[in-house]
Amino acid sequence: MNKQKVYWSKNLKYIGVLMSIWFVVSFGCGILLKDFLNNYQLGGFKLGFWFAQQGAIYVFVLLIFIYVLLMNRLDKDFELEE
Repeated sequence: MNKQKVYWSKNLKYIGVLMSIWFVVSFGCGILLKDFLNNYQLGGFKLGFWFAQQGAIYVFVLLIFIYVLLMNRLDKDFELEE
């Protein structure tokens, strides 16, 4: 494989893993596991409700920062730094 294909495949792998994590948090915790998580509270709110309303957004923002770090490292490995 040439350098560009390796770079792009690693980029797609990062995106796939990070979006899978976001899907599990938003769909899994906010919808599928809502009834189980509602047995617990966070800041006075049921945990399932919190994940559906706030938690998925927080996780998404965190995943953006993780993606930036991963891509900066990947750019450095492939000598594509600005």
